[in-house]
Amino acid sequence: MNAAEDDGFAAFVAARATSLLRVAYLSCGDEGEAEDLLQTALERAYRNWDRVRYDNPEPYVRRIIVNAAINRARRRAILRMIPMHTPPEPSARETDVDLRHVLMETLRALPPRQRAVVVLRYWEDLSETQTAEVLGCSTGTVKSQASKALAKLRAAIGGESAEGVIRNVHA
Repeated sequence: MNAAEDDGFAAFVAARATSLLRVAYLSCGDEGEAEDLLQTALERAYRNWDRVRYDNPEPYVRRIIVNAAINRARRRAILRMIPMHTPPEPSARETDVDLRHVLMETLRALPPRQRAVVVLRYWEDLSETQTAEVLGCSTGTVKSQASKALAKLRAAIGGESAEGVIRNVHA
């Protein structure tokens, strides 16, 4: 890679690292693992920068992150179940911190593919088509995974509009 390509990669990382780290964190739920996922994705993007840089490199890096998070979760083979508790009373979650906590715990409990769909659709605000491209699946799969995930999130936050809460909590 020449100096101009190095500069282009460095500029990409400087501009998008925070957003990509957020995708990694929301995909796995652990800060240290998120940093590892991002590092792995950026290393791979750097190795392929001569091909990737001409297209929009961000979806490519996002896909690496999401796929790596899903693969790590599969390898660990940890079964996570949604806690079957009664949603907290409104007074117990008056603050954003409480709502954030409930939302993040429920997000962590989602299967990796559903978590990836929620992260890309509602945190990263990608369209169904863009999300399908990143995940390498059909838009129908994105819709069904989003529906299942949002039902679980709605149950955990007391039936509020999960989409609106997701978008507002991370803002």
